[in-house]
Amino acid sequence: MTKVLFVCLGNICRSPAAEGVLRAKVKARGLSIAVDSAGTGGWHAGDPPDERMRAAALNRGYDLSAQRARQVSPDDFETFHYILAMDASNLANLKDIAPPGHGAVLRKFLGKDDVPDPYYGGDDGFDHVLDLMEAAVDELLAEISG
Repeated sequence: MTKVLFVCLGNICRSPAAEGVLRAKVKARGLSIAVDSAGTGGWHAGDPPDERMRAAALNRGYDLSAQRARQVSPDDFETFHYILAMDASNLANLKDIAPPGHGAVLRKFLGKDDVPDPYYGGDDGFDHVLDLMEAAVDELLAEISG
């Protein structure tokens, strides 16, 4: 079974959204892919996703209410096949903690582009992030299935 981990800074906006979108699409297609998310920082550990992201996701049919933030750990590099960072800073942090010789595919989720952090912006930023997630998840599923 392929295992995918999405990583952002605090694990309360971008990575939970990506997790929710991928979970929903995996379920709808009857696929067998494990999905999780984490943050490079641990200050939100145990917290649910940001209420604005939960609301924006729920408007599209993605229920993030059961998710709880956690911090990424070195063990994740042995557990997950894909570890996908939301931006260049997240990717640099992941590279710093990655154990030598790990087997995970480690890269930015959107390839060369960053997923913008909607935390300090308006509600439209959460919708924009979800737009990006939906398109990128479809591409990821094609890659995994390919």
